[in-house]
Amino acid sequence: MLSRLRATRRLTLDLASPLSDADATIQPHPDASPAKWHLAHTTWFLETFVLRDHVAGYRLHDERWPFLFNSYYNGEGERHARPRRGMISRPSLDEVRDWRAAVDAALEEALPNLPEEALALIELGIRHEQQHQELFLTDILATFAENPLEPAYGQLDPAPCHAAEPLQYHRGREGLAEIGAAPGGTFAYDCETPRHQVLLHPHAIAQRCVTNGEWQQFIADGGYDNPLLWLSEGWDWRETERIARPLYWADDNQSSFTLAGRRDLDRAAPVGHVSYYEADAFARWAGARLPTEAEWEDFFSSADPMLGHQLDRAGAVLPKPGGGPFGDVWQWTGSAYLAYPGFKPAEGTVGEYNGKFMCGQFVLKGASCATPRGHSRASYRNFFPPSARWQFTGVRLARDN
Repeated sequence: MLSRLRATRRLTLDLASPLSDADATIQPHPDASPAKWHLAHTTWFLETFVLRDHVAGYRLHDERWPFLFNSYYNGEGERHARPRRGMISRPSLDEVRDWRAAVDAALEEALPNLPEEALALIELGIRHEQQHQELFLTDILATFAENPLEPAYGQLDPAPCHAAEPLQYHRGREGLAEIGAAPGGTFAYDCETPRHQVLLHPHAIAQRCVTNGEWQQFIADGGYDNPLLWLSEGWDWRETERIARPLYWADDNQSSFTLAGRRDLDRAAPVGHVSYYEADAFARWAGARLPTEAEWEDFFSSADPMLGHQLDRAGAVLPKPGGGPFGDVWQWTGSAYLAYPGFKPAEGTVGEYNGKFMCGQFVLKGASCATPRGHSRASYRNFFPPSARWQFTGVRLARDN
């Protein structure tokens, strides 16, 4: 556990190493957070739920900072408004780094004598920080996209010449199946439990994700202008926000802004940064639909979640051609993010982690190029509201058989 804790905490610092204090303070929109806030919040999580609650005599590094860096835990009291996180110019980035170092040292000292309950919270803290590493990258992409100079966070190799394989569908299993995290297995969030039976109707799932080239065809065929393809709420969103292409694409639909600056679109790579509304409209245009959560999970339950284009080290990332179900882009499903039969949230304030968001969200499965390798699994339930698209979110099609 100590080695994994060290590696996780180090990767977060490495991700922040190219940034200035100004880079790390900006908040591009209310759904995203400043890079400095991610460094601080993940530290607050461990200091609050492990050191404060389980180490006798521990004193907070700064008693003012929990108000600034609590995210949504109402059980921890009042907190700074989420849309105004970009106004936190102090503490500085260096002060946050010093705080992280102090908390890390206290954790290492306390670890040999911590009870099982505290060790479970450290495990949760590691997984929580891995989620924020992905958010860190997507949020800094959103931050740099606001700069007319289009600065690069890091470097990427030139896109390879790669033709997308023809889209094929593979038949899924029918009848009763089980989904959810198996009891007594590896780590899983409470929302992945309990494991339960589902009924699968005849269906087939595409062997790969939708590509940039296919999305260009959707645009050229008037997909964004045809109300017959869109859910009513999605059409209203498209009209209000004037949506005509995936987030970060240029007006000519030939390039996109990435963590390595502006790059020509790789037509064979999975399309990313699309909302549930867009994914659903594309599926209708393609004569298909989005897979259900149960269909996706059952179909890929035997796939190795360690394979695919995922995050291994600090630096720029981008979806690539030829990946598997885990990596490149999270894949929207047609399933609402709701509790499984018999769901019980974790006890205490950490029980606010997942269950309270089971309203107005849709499930995404798999992993993305910004997901730390080893973080995801077939039962993993990522979730976002249907308009969200600043994450690496893409599309895998399904259809009825």
